[in-house]
Amino acid sequence: LSLSLSLSLSHTHTLTHTGNMGKHESIEAPLLLGSHENKNARNENGAKLVLSILALITITILVAKLVVLGLALRSSQVYEVLIPEHKLNGRAQSQASEIAVSDKGVVAADDARCSEVGASILRKRGHAVDAAVATALCLGVVNPMASGIGGGAFMVVWSSSTSQALAFDMRETAPSAASEDMYKNDPMAKLTGPLSMAVPGELAGLHQAWKKYGRLPWKTLFEPAIQLAKNGFEVFPYLGHYIIKFEKAIMADPGLRRVFAPNGEILQTGDTCYNVELAQSLEAIAEEGPGAFYNGRVGEKLVNDLREAGGILTMEDLRNYQVRVTDALEVNLMGYKVLGMPPPSSGTVGLALIMNTLNSSGSFNVVEGSLGLHRLIEAMKHMLAIRMDLGDPAFVDVDKYISDMTSPSFAETISQKINDNTTFPPEYYMNRWSQLQDNGTSHFCIVDAERNAVSMTTTVNYPFGAGILSRSTGIVLNNEMGDFSTPEVHPDELPPAPANFIQPGKRPLSSMTPLIILKGNQVTGVIGGSGGTDIIPAVTQVILNVFVLGMDPLSAVQSPRVYHKEKATNL
Repeated sequence: LSLSLSLSLSHTHTLTHTGNMGKHESIEAPLLLGSHENKNARNENGAKLVLSILALITITILVAKLVVLGLALRSSQVYEVLIPEHKLNGRAQSQASEIAVSDKGVVAADDARCSEVGASILRKRGHAVDAAVATALCLGVVNPMASGIGGGAFMVVWSSSTSQALAFDMRETAPSAASEDMYKNDPMAKLTGPLSMAVPGELAGLHQAWKKYGRLPWKTLFEPAIQLAKNGFEVFPYLGHYIIKFEKAIMADPGLRRVFAPNGEILQTGDTCYNVELAQSLEAIAEEGPGAFYNGRVGEKLVNDLREAGGILTMEDLRNYQVRVTDALEVNLMGYKVLGMPPPSSGTVGLALIMNTLNSSGSFNVVEGSLGLHRLIEAMKHMLAIRMDLGDPAFVDVDKYISDMTSPSFAETISQKINDNTTFPPEYYMNRWSQLQDNGTSHFCIVDAERNAVSMTTTVNYPFGAGILSRSTGIVLNNEMGDFSTPEVHPDELPPAPANFIQPGKRPLSSMTPLIILKGNQVTGVIGGSGGTDIIPAVTQVILNVFVLGMDPLSAVQSPRVYHKEKATNL
C-alpha cells in the first residue's frame, strides 16, 4: 500500500526519511515572479513547504503491508489548536538532517526519480499540472507494474487563482465489442490476457488537464521519461519485488520477457532496465500529441499487437475515448472541505459515509481506544456494502447513493446499526452484492509555489496489468475489465452488483481516492493511496489519525491500520 499525503500545519517540523523507494524533493529556484507570483505566499513571512517520503513496513491484523508515504507540510496560523507544536517538536530537533524544506513547491511520488522529475518541472516555473504530467509519465517507465499510459487514472486539481477544483476522470472504458456475458465460458479471461484490457485513458486525461493549466511545452514534459526508458534505469526494490513475484507471467509474455528478462534471466534489484520501444512511443506522442496514440501510429501498433494476441480493442475504441471533466465532488467533514472524485470512484463518498457515521455520536473522538476501533471497523463494513450500488453515472443512476453516502442523516441510521458489543453476519450490513477486489495503483501529490495542488492516482490494475507488454510500443496493457462485475453467481459468494455490469463504453467501479483538503480556500492536505480496495480504509484512518487524534504525520502513517475483507469477522 502506498500513501502520499500533503498537510498544512501550524509550524515547520521535521519528519524522518528512510528507504529508497520514495523520496522527497524541494525546489530551490527563486520565487516565481511577475504574473506567476502568488501574493498570499509573499505575505506568509517565509511559510515553508516541507516534504518527506518514508518507506515503512506496517503490520495490520494478519496482514503485512509495505507503505510508502509522501508528506508535504506548509506553515499556517490556522491549525495551532488542531496539532499543537509540542506534539511535533521532538522530531523537529532529532531529525533535522532528513527533511526537505521549500517555499517553491513539493512533489511526493512512489519513486525518488519521479519526485525529482516533477520537482524539475516546478523549477522551470511549471504549473502543478505540468509537474503531474511529467511525474505520471516517469512512473509509467520506472514502475510499469502499477502505472503507465496503457492504463487509466483519476486526477483532482485545485486552482488557487480561481478557487476551483476540477475532477479529471481518465478511467478506462469497456471496448465497443465488450458484453455483459463475454467471460461466461472463461472467467479468468477477465483478469488476465488480451480480453482483460479496457480502453486506456491516462494519456488523454493528462493532455486535457495540461491544455487547461499547463505552462510548459507538452514535449518538454516527456523528456525525462523518454531518457529513462531509452538510456536505462536502475531497478529499484519496489519494481524488483514485483518482477520476482510475477516471474512466471513475465516469462510467459514475449513483450514482458524482452524488457524484464532480456537475456533469458529475470532482472534483479540494482540491474539496469531498458524499454526502447516505450521511449519511441513517448517520442512520437511528445511530437504529435495524444493523437499519435488515439488516432495514429502508436495506437495502430498497440491495437495490432493486441489483436494478434486475441484482443478486441479497435482503433475506433481509441478514437472514441472521452475524458470526463467535472467539478470535484465536495464533502464537508470536521469543518474542512474535502474535494475528490465522483463515481465511478467510490473513494470520496466512501470516506464521507465512514466519517459521518463515526461523527453521528456528536464527536469524531469516538475513534479512540479499542471501542473506537470496533466502531470504525463496523462503519467500514457498512460502507463497503453500500458502495457496490455505485457505478458509471453515464450508465446507471447513482444520484440517490451519492446523496445517501454523503448525508449525515443517512449516516445516523448506519450508526444506529452499530452494536458496541458484537459484530454481525454479512447480510446485516445491507451486503447484497459481492465485493470487487481491485488492485494496485500509484499515487502522487503535488503543490506548486502558488499553492495549486494535484492529487492523482494512476493504475493498470493488477501488477503488470493484463500480463501483456505490447512488443512494438513497449506499453504495459491494463486488465481493467477485471474491475467490472459479471452475472455469474458462485455458491459461496453474494450475487454480483448489476450497477457494475459490463456495457460498451462503460467505466468500472474504482476504489481510487485522490483528495485535496481545504480550510476555507487554503490547501490543508493532499492525500491518496495505492492498494486497491484497501485505499479507502487507509486514507480514512490516516486522516483520522492526523485531524482527530492529533498525531504528527509520521506517526499517523506508522500507526497500524485495519482492513475489512469480505467476511464479517475477517480483518
